[in-house]
Amino acid sequence: MSNILNFNGNNKDNSVSAIEEIEVQNKDDRQDWRRKAEVLCEALPYMRKFAGETFVIKFGGSAMGGENNLKNFARNVVLLKQVGINPIVVHGGGPQIGQMLEKLQIKSSFVDGLRVTDASTVEVVEMVLAGSINKMIVKEINAATGKAVGICGKDANLIRAKRVSKTKKDPDSNIEKILNLGFVGEPTFIDPEVLNLFEDSDIIPVIAPIGIGENGETYNINADTAAGAIAAAMRASKLIILSDVDGVLLPNRELVSHLNAATAKQMINDGIITGGMIPKIETCLNALEGGVGCAHILNGGVDNILLMEIFTESGAGTMII
Repeated sequence: MSNILNFNGNNKDNSVSAIEEIEVQNKDDRQDWRRKAEVLCEALPYMRKFAGETFVIKFGGSAMGGENNLKNFARNVVLLKQVGINPIVVHGGGPQIGQMLEKLQIKSSFVDGLRVTDASTVEVVEMVLAGSINKMIVKEINAATGKAVGICGKDANLIRAKRVSKTKKDPDSNIEKILNLGFVGEPTFIDPEVLNLFEDSDIIPVIAPIGIGENGETYNINADTAAGAIAAAMRASKLIILSDVDGVLLPNRELVSHLNAATAKQMINDGIITGGMIPKIETCLNALEGGVGCAHILNGGVDNILLMEIFTESGAGTMII
């Protein structure tokens, strides 16, 4: 902290008494500002490089954590917009949907990580995703001096979708059975013109992953899948998935900072990448094949994780190229 000292003295002819305030900065303050200046110097080339580029950022419900996590995320997104990057936020809300379903005493189940969504459940999903969560994120971005607008995939037919078709082999008969997941959807078409309208403005779009079917059906879409499809449709420079994991980990728990697509596929085949990380990696690979520059998987619970990954050489998560 800086200290203010009062200095009593006389001028040269001793005729006037002067009182001056002297501000003293201690050594810790100087070191802190030096470190911040170094960070800015490291970030500047990346700011120039990415100016005008589009980043699609998936903000998972599990990554939202407490109120401070959301506020920190909002400040990071506003900063990206202020330095000339065009962020598009796609959010999830699985834990929050689960809480509301429990509150309403509606039973739900999962198949391969996808929530089975009947007619009653899809109404709650839309209410939570396009309602409370979407507007909460919009509010925080606006409070951080940004200009956010909340929409869902049904608005202006942004996300066209169809029912997800899943099959599973019966272990006894070895016969494949078609699973009915209800109103769980996957994108068939993303309208980039809707999102292009925001790129030349100060507005940050915040998208709830709700899609619309051919006959007006409402579909619940996995947020990772929706973000990947939007990133490909927008030919985004980056797809960034914020979740509750640090990224791809080796068996010894070391973080993989950089990974190419071929190696990622091999790590899945070798059983190194397992569980819930597999669909995240597959989303990233599909986005890369669709023309996205690179993909990132980060722990959204870490303060300023977006800035560390984008604006530093070492990064803070796993980047897939």
